[in-house]
Amino acid sequence: MSIPSLPCLHATRGGSSLLDVLVAPNAKRTACMGLHDGALRVRLAAPPVDGAANDALLRWVATELGVARGAVVLARGDTSKRKQLVIDAPPERVGAWLASLLGDSTSS
Repeated sequence: MSIPSLPCLHATRGGSSLLDVLVAPNAKRTACMGLHDGALRVRLAAPPVDGAANDALLRWVATELGVARGAVVLARGDTSKRKQLVIDAPPERVGAWLASLLGDSTSS
């Protein structure tokens, strides 16, 4: 299986995945909103207070991918809207999830 060409997904030398995310906290529900400026845009149903939005993002990604919560780690962007996640899953698996999540919006 090959890695889909998505600007937000990168492979690490160790076989894990790097995912660039742009978050919008305080949404009514957590949902993917497509791609924006080279990142996966996600609305989060959590406030940006005391790490609640970061925790909600990590839990959402882990649940969506069907991996343990500990397999998704915030690498950058603790207090920023732009974040980078390290996911202990092959880029092919993460890419397949992103392709199904984004559908036709991968051309944005």
